[in-house]
Amino acid sequence: TLTYLPFIARAIVDALAEFPNLNASIEGDNLIVHNYVDLGVAVDLQFQGLLVPVVRSADSKRLRAIAREIFDLATRARSRKLTPDEIQGGTFTISNNGSAGSVLTMPIINQPQVAILSTDAIVRKPVVAQLSDGSESIAIHPVGNLAMSWDHRAFDGAYAAGFLAKIKQVLETQDWSAEI
Repeated sequence: TLTYLPFIARAIVDALAEFPNLNASIEGDNLIVHNYVDLGVAVDLQFQGLLVPVVRSADSKRLRAIAREIFDLATRARSRKLTPDEIQGGTFTISNNGSAGSVLTMPIINQPQVAILSTDAIVRKPVVAQLSDGSESIAIHPVGNLAMSWDHRAFDGAYAAGFLAKIKQVLETQDWSAEI
């Protein structure tokens, strides 16, 4: 079954193509922008720490492949069966705190990366919805928060906001049926 996480992961990968300074590392005084996406996925070890296995070349994978790999890596992380290579070298990290029910978390950057994004619980909330006749109405929809921490040496807040807006756009407009 597909959860929200692979959709968000795929949207992140797509958005990183337009905002490459988020897919970077700092080495000394240098910003190293990577031309591939090795997506780290933080996995809780039942309150005994966490591991961040890496989906290699996530930018070359479709939704189902990302979903399968996240599931496999998370399962093996929880049973402590990952190799050292599988938890090193990520270029951007996603942390899924929503599975624990949180509604807003502020993640800590997984250095030397320059940014990390946290997903929180998707809950039903009242929102203003545009009707087909152009009028508005209050409707109940699933809503989730995405929060991001970043290193200001790599980019500023406007760049980060643009990246988050791009993720939202991809999530709302992508033809996901083509990837399922």
